[in-house]
Amino acid sequence: MELKQGGMTVSEYAAKFEDLCRFAPHYNTMEAKEDKCVKFENGLRPYIKQLIGFSEIRDFPTLVNKS
Repeated sequence: MELKQGGMTVSEYAAKFEDLCRFAPHYNTMEAKEDKCVKFENGLRPYIKQLIGFSEIRDFPTLVNKS
């Protein structure tokens, strides 16, 4: 999955990301919780990544809310 936030809001990006995760079962396991967050972060606009800093949030709902 190569989704990037681009011109979407964080909410729109998160919704699209979650929708596409249905087709990537790896991201829907407890073991992949961290991978899912990293993948989401990597698709955020650079300045938003800077705003959340290096907090290494590994809970997806928390990460979306913090973004």
